[in-house]
Amino acid sequence: MSGSRLDAIDRKILAELQTDGRMTNVELARRVGISAPPCLRRVRTLEDAGYIRGYHADVDVRELGFEVQVFAMVGLQSQAEADLKAFEARCRAWPLVRECHMLNGEVDFILKCVAPDLSTFQSFLTEELTAVENVASVKTSLVIRCAKDEPGVPFDVLEERLGRLA
Repeated sequence: MSGSRLDAIDRKILAELQTDGRMTNVELARRVGISAPPCLRRVRTLEDAGYIRGYHADVDVRELGFEVQVFAMVGLQSQAEADLKAFEARCRAWPLVRECHMLNGEVDFILKCVAPDLSTFQSFLTEELTAVENVASVKTSLVIRCAKDEPGVPFDVLEERLGRLA
């Protein structure tokens, strides 16, 4: 199933769950206009098809004591596929790295990192990240504040696009 192959009810289910993944199936069914049993079947089908990858609490990192958030732009010496995969595996193993994205352009990867304090991040940077054999350069930017952090996709834009294609 691609995004355009989902019907309107499936897209409504995804939009509602993206906003509030904790609602009951009965409430979800009410919001999308179907009864509970077929709603649950649809949710399970969406999960099995990979549209729903999981359910997570949106925790406040600063409230939990992670005062430092940093974006690290990483350049590698080699972009051979084996080297890219090795770096990605390394990133998955580092607890401070919360997101890792491979990019096109001057920077090979951008990492979103969190740390309880600057010295913890600095130790990670100097003892782990820059110590990786294939890392050629690292540029970091400290997050001052977050103005927007929206999960998922804008379903209204998807609906508008599908309406134009119909």
